[in-house]
Amino acid sequence: MLAVIKTGGKQYLVKPGDKLRVEKLEKKEGEEILFSDVLLVEKNKKIEIGNPLVKDAKVEAKVLSHGKGDKIIVFKYKAKKRYSRKIGHRQLYTEVEITGIHPVG
Repeated sequence: MLAVIKTGGKQYLVKPGDKLRVEKLEKKEGEEILFSDVLLVEKNKKIEIGNPLVKDAKVEAKVLSHGKGDKIIVFKYKAKKRYSRKIGHRQLYTEVEITGIHPVG
């Protein structure tokens, strides 16, 4: 069984037991999350595609941890003007484990 969920403006192909990093969610470690934005569900070789979402389908997950991603360096430079600017950015993420997929019916 697998599903495609949408969270944080991105889409993820998941199945039970998967661990993935999603954009930061305001949940504590150990809490359960219910993703209701399910775009596709596959069960027993039968695929159901939403329009745009599959009605009543849910994906359960458990929050494992929160963290920061690798640092990305942004360097701006203007030639002959003695202007340069170096900025770093670390994106916040939440690591979740998919515990269950509940298709329609």
